[in-house]
Amino acid sequence: MRKLIIRFIFPFFRSFVNFYFSKPRNYRYKKIKAVVLPGVFFPHFTISTKLLLQFLETKELEHHTFLELGCGTGIISVLAAKKGARVVASDINPTAIENAKLNATKNSVEITTYLSDLFAELPRQQFDFIIINPPYYPKTPKIMAEEAWFCGEHFEYFEKLFLTATNYFHDKSEVLMILSEDCELEKIKTMAAKNGLNMIILVKKKKWGEMNYIFRLFDISKESNILLQSSSVQYKKK
Repeated sequence: MRKLIIRFIFPFFRSFVNFYFSKPRNYRYKKIKAVVLPGVFFPHFTISTKLLLQFLETKELEHHTFLELGCGTGIISVLAAKKGARVVASDINPTAIENAKLNATKNSVEITTYLSDLFAELPRQQFDFIIINPPYYPKTPKIMAEEAWFCGEHFEYFEKLFLTATNYFHDKSEVLMILSEDCELEKIKTMAAKNGLNMIILVKKKKWGEMNYIFRLFDISKESNILLQSSSVQYKKK
């Protein structure tokens, strides 16, 4: 029923969104003030950005290396920088890179930006945190703005992501990706597994009838050691 409702209202919603975001719009999360430029993923009517922001507020980020892969407005990168992380923000959309720089300046923080299709143009390094708010609708994007929503007819985005992701994180890295029940979760999990990655749910939250999940990605070959170390730490704390 939910999918039928979405299918019915989407054309009207898309028309409204195209009109509303045809000019810069303000966005605020607590003390962070941001602007959303036309053509960049907007956090206003979705829960994903806010849910990631809330989760990251609980994390100790100071002195850690941090990558926001597909940064859009860069507001998540701004939060991480405010918490003392050394931040890299990347996006395939040149306007998003401009937007992230603008919001970093607006909030008096420093971030390093790269115009990049996923990891393609990033210097090889391993990050302590990698944050991914991916496109997941199976359709080929026709314009740059659609790259934030459509992952390709055959989920090409996830193929490229999972193929190279392990080169950019270490055993203790937290690689976090948010997905909705509206996407094909099992297909994405299967694609991850074929590339040696497991996806474990850390957070799930329902809003406006939609369940959202924050997953942590693990290298399967090292996952048992990571979980064993985690259990050992918890045991010592008791």
